[in-house]
Amino acid sequence: MFEIVVQDSGGKETGRYSCPGGSCTVGRSSKNLVILGGWRIGASHARFDQNSTGIFVTDTSGGGGLQVNGRPVSNYGPLTGSDVISLSSYRLQILVDAGTHVPQPTPAQAASPKIPVSAELPGRASDTGEAEGKKGAFGVRNSSAGETVEAGERFHFHSLVHRKLMQAMDLRRTDVESMDVVQLTTTVRGLIGQIIAELDKELPPGLDRDRLGKEVLNEAVGLGPLEDFLADEEVTEIMVNRYNDIYIERHGRLEQSPITFSSDDAVRSVIERIVSPLGRRIDESSPMVDGRLPDGSRVNAVIPPLAIKGPCLTIRKFSRKQLTTDDLMAFSAMDTKMVRFLDCAVHNRKNIIISGGTGSGKTTFLNVLSNFIPHNERIITVEDSAELRLGQPHVVSLEGRPANMEGAGEVTIRDLVRNCLRMRPDRIVVGECRGGEALDMLQAMNTGHDGSLTTVHANSPRDLISRLEVMVMMAGMELPERAIREQIISAVDVIVQLSRFSDGSRKVTHISEITGLEGEIVQMQEIFSYNQHGLDGDGKVVGEFVATGRVPEFYEGLKQQGLQVDMSIFTNP
Repeated sequence: MFEIVVQDSGGKETGRYSCPGGSCTVGRSSKNLVILGGWRIGASHARFDQNSTGIFVTDTSGGGGLQVNGRPVSNYGPLTGSDVISLSSYRLQILVDAGTHVPQPTPAQAASPKIPVSAELPGRASDTGEAEGKKGAFGVRNSSAGETVEAGERFHFHSLVHRKLMQAMDLRRTDVESMDVVQLTTTVRGLIGQIIAELDKELPPGLDRDRLGKEVLNEAVGLGPLEDFLADEEVTEIMVNRYNDIYIERHGRLEQSPITFSSDDAVRSVIERIVSPLGRRIDESSPMVDGRLPDGSRVNAVIPPLAIKGPCLTIRKFSRKQLTTDDLMAFSAMDTKMVRFLDCAVHNRKNIIISGGTGSGKTTFLNVLSNFIPHNERIITVEDSAELRLGQPHVVSLEGRPANMEGAGEVTIRDLVRNCLRMRPDRIVVGECRGGEALDMLQAMNTGHDGSLTTVHANSPRDLISRLEVMVMMAGMELPERAIREQIISAVDVIVQLSRFSDGSRKVTHISEITGLEGEIVQMQEIFSYNQHGLDGDGKVVGEFVATGRVPEFYEGLKQQGLQVDMSIFTNP
């Protein structure tokens, strides 16, 4: 039997682990005896083996590196109590028995870069004795007064409880993978209650024990401090720049959150918790990932070495309420005339492209616009990450897939668009065209799949035409520019332009119809527009929606077919 002593790069001991003999491992995975955090630590970084001749260490990191006494090794032994094993910024030493002296690190070791490790504060005794109050959800007593602890001090105790929780789960060999969510939550809640009770005299009287326990529980089995933001309907976007730097968007404006994670490892755990059920992965070989939450919220994550300051996480929340045109009009995103026009265009199977910049609300608007599709039609949706939630009964949803670790198995949006043409769709709805799939989408619109809907990143209807041309060229087909433009004018009927304004509001700023090709220029006419007049005293955008007076050409065709159309929407009162 021997002990493994773990120190940070400054020489401070952060844990001791007893190995009963035979073999034990060190790494980032929960299956190791010693669990270390950090992107430079492998899932299984090193293995210790004990036999009759002594204790040996072997590098199992697959390239992460192992050093003994400052020299790179792949295998070393037998080890003594004075040997220093280096894994990234951690220092490990072996104690053959409890009486072995643990030498101090050399000056060179002490001077090496220090990783952020929360240091335990000396125990503090309350001036008033044990805090009075009722027992909360974690079985500990709360102070009857509100929390009076500063954010920095509360963050320290949050980190302390979280670290002790990980140690307790490790010592008890908690088999997390075999538990369901309810069992895991119950087990972790009980451990947190015990830890907070043991630390009660060290915790300040003004610290809300229940709140502390809830935050640590959320971080251990949920999405940490993000849980409250996800439950808040007013928060539309969550941006984690690093573990202690979180911003949120509320009512269209950014604000910094006082709530933070306890460490980079906690952020990394949340990311893995999100992407694992989706069949996605994130590691040093694949440090970027797109995914979604169960409610459809869009997730993007980037980890080191690409993210220099630490793991980054961005969540664009998806509204739990199925928005309608009434909601958009209540938000002043459009007016009644626009709604009636778009209802007519969708119902009569006109191909519509929703254009706008990042965060302008294209996907939300696409969802709302799809409500106009009749319920007796077969709809096939194609997305990179499934976000659309259509209310029709006959909907098939397809989602792209990234490549696996061997670089095989990727299914692109273009593959899905081509495949859905064989699935007898009445309507094709593509979440976003951003590459060569634009050519397949235009071809689908031109070959009998009328009434298709999609979104494209562009700052104006005119810019959209240029973007489509570029994306078609990305398909690898060497088509003449005129041929591409002819494809566009024969496929696309209506362009809806969305914009996000300085006050955070999103509005439909242009609705245009493509009318033809004159020379080398695609001709279009504006049907509706939004005219901004300025800002009011609160910084809100002031303006009005107006009809230009032009009547779409397809309306004349509908009249010739004997269909009733409302021409009054194209005139201003």
